[in-house]
Amino acid sequence: MATQDGSEEVLMETEAKPKEAEPLGEDAEKSDAETTSHTDAGNATTQDSSISNGDDADDKQETVDLKIIWNKNKYDLKIPVDSAGAKLKERIHSLTGLPPAMQKVMYKGLLPEDKTLREIKITNGAKIMVVGSTINDVLAVNTPKEVIQQEVKAEENKKEPLCRQKQHRKVLDKGKPDDIMPAIKGTKERLPTVPLSGMYNKSGGKVRLTFKLEQDQLWIGTKERTEKVPMGSIKNVVSEPIEGHEDYHMMAFQLGPTEASQYWVYWVPAQFVDAIKDTVLGKWQYF
Repeated sequence: MATQDGSEEVLMETEAKPKEAEPLGEDAEKSDAETTSHTDAGNATTQDSSISNGDDADDKQETVDLKIIWNKNKYDLKIPVDSAGAKLKERIHSLTGLPPAMQKVMYKGLLPEDKTLREIKITNGAKIMVVGSTINDVLAVNTPKEVIQQEVKAEENKKEPLCRQKQHRKVLDKGKPDDIMPAIKGTKERLPTVPLSGMYNKSGGKVRLTFKLEQDQLWIGTKERTEKVPMGSIKNVVSEPIEGHEDYHMMAFQLGPTEASQYWVYWVPAQFVDAIKDTVLGKWQYF
């Protein structure tokens, strides 16, 4: 019987071993997942070690230090020696703002875009000459001469007193009108109850100003007609003393969106200038 008991024990052990070696159900899935996870982690580690970004890649490569000279300015540039000429142009663009298409890069002649700096035998400390103009420079050169002259003239006109400008001199040279209202320099008065008269307009004709406060209108009257202008439509009022006759001003009412719509009136008594501006524009302006 002992022999039979021993055989039975051996048989049981033999049958039990394969059962233990076979993972069942969720245990099998977990085992597979863990194996896959370890494998993926290993792969990820390998991939991360091979990834590099921009400057990191440049740092690991052999580089050269260059002097970029453009438009009397000097720039220091460090770049991999195996970079192509096209890459150098891109780096020059980032330094100077000069587009690659507008660059002429010179190093012992015109630098080829398809060859590397190593092939061209560029070494540390090499001076790279760059020739080219920005888009703004090109536009400035191609600006019509007439436009530039007009801009210069406009700037000069801004600095020059209004009464000296040619367009106003032809009126002011006629002299003070005989029937102009008396003026008092250095004082401020309210608008008179009668129209301001005896003044000239831009064409040299007589003009009078009537302020219809109850209708919120400014009446600009000439011999030919009277124009009734809503004060709310007048965009601005400017004035300047007349040289040699500072007790009188020249004044413009801007009737449209630009200065081209200014209506000029000459020989306005100085004591009424502030009152005219306050009445037309309003002491309180809402925007």
